[in-house]
Amino acid sequence: MRVLVLGCGYVGRELGRRLVDAGHDVTGVVRSESSAETVAEAGVEPRRADLTDPADLSALPDADALVFAASAGRGSVAEARSLYVDALRSVIAEFEGRESPPDRLLFTSTTGVYGDHDGDWVDESTPVDPDRPKAAVIAEAEAIAHRSAFDATVARFAGLYGPGRYRIDAYLDSVTAGWRNSTHRDDAAGALAWFLTEDVARGETVLATDGSPVDRWAFADWLAERCDAPEPEKLTVEERLAELPASAGSRVASQKRCRNDRLLALGYELEHPSVYEGYEPAIDAYRRGEAP
Repeated sequence: MRVLVLGCGYVGRELGRRLVDAGHDVTGVVRSESSAETVAEAGVEPRRADLTDPADLSALPDADALVFAASAGRGSVAEARSLYVDALRSVIAEFEGRESPPDRLLFTSTTGVYGDHDGDWVDESTPVDPDRPKAAVIAEAEAIAHRSAFDATVARFAGLYGPGRYRIDAYLDSVTAGWRNSTHRDDAAGALAWFLTEDVARGETVLATDGSPVDRWAFADWLAERCDAPEPEKLTVEERLAELPASAGSRVASQKRCRNDRLLALGYELEHPSVYEGYEPAIDAYRRGEAP
């Protein structure tokens, strides 16, 4: 299978590595030379391209499956729209018009499209109701993916964590009340690889989370105990909001718990069933004085 990972970053590199190890032909598309070197280190063939530039897209190789895993990071809403909406439309238009178009399209999304549910459970049947402008842009992109000519699968990730993204020091400093929903990088990549190699979830939207939301205060206390650190400062949502700019408020205030029943029903087995297991390697590194 020929796979083109468009935006071969934190999750895309791990996905590409797994697919290459399984004998598939993977090309990872990035913008910078430094990113291309990182992709190559993962064993994936790198290609530099600007996903917003039709000329760059036309130079990309044919593929059996596209994985749109690009991330706007902390960029502006305009930058998010340029990437998630405009670039996605350009990618779809380019590959729909090819003599040998792809069979599949995977789009990586976020559980942020649900907005606030006052701590209630959400799943694939829950209507999207984004309360942040960037989440609304991603919800629009989900719809674009599903309207494409390909059998699209949308994977909604919760808070991504894993190597380089454990943020232990931040948790040991102060923590805000509420629920933490999580997806380990390995399970984000593992779920995407499962959808492709097992040929499942065609035309579906799937919550690719660990399905084990944890109370943030309880998790921070557990983390501090395991790291032999003082108990972290605990803040209410109102106290945290008073410290943050208004643009960040909705992210902190939004509360929900994410189910993963559909992911498990598709046959995927989690490598990290909760953050308690997922953080163990990071805790060991922290106790040794190493960067997790």
